[in-house]
Amino acid sequence: MLDVRFHGRGGQGVVTTAELLSLAAFRAGLHAQAVPSFGSERTGAPVVAFCRIAEQAIRSYEPIARPDVVVIQDPTLLRQIDVFAGLGPEGRVLINSGRTPAELGLSDLGDRLRAGRLACVPATEIARAHLGRPLPGAPLLGALAAATGIVSAEVLGAAIRERFAGTLGERNAAAADEAFNAVAEAAHV
Repeated sequence: MLDVRFHGRGGQGVVTTAELLSLAAFRAGLHAQAVPSFGSERTGAPVVAFCRIAEQAIRSYEPIARPDVVVIQDPTLLRQIDVFAGLGPEGRVLINSGRTPAELGLSDLGDRLRAGRLACVPATEIARAHLGRPLPGAPLLGALAAATGIVSAEVLGAAIRERFAGTLGERNAAAADEAFNAVAEAAHV
């Protein structure tokens, strides 16, 4: 099972991002569930969503306490809440940032994780280029797909186009593809 925890802020599409990953996993023939975590969230407040993906039926519905992957849509959360809680040394981290992990003050985390398991992706910039808006979800999903291999870029693109029709779907799929290719290329360097 792959347990993914998404951290972001209200209005960034955190819940939609988890749902899109779940939809892509279904399209790939896997079992998946997206579980939002709601409280008194409002635009700009910290938000958490979860996605589980497995080859067999998933019977657990509680929040993910020990994630395999942590996706951080807003790097300002790094100093506000413990986004890395429960993450083990085999875990992966994707951060929406054009800065390096060292520039973000995450050298200790990089030392704790296996090599190649901590990556920054300029998802907001990619989203602005394709969508004209700072919505990092699709690019981060592209990066996640490349980093984990859980779904292909094609399956992810199809899920995005299913959720968002027309030009919006095409632009989001293009943003996901750009991030997928960037992460895949960096892994082969």
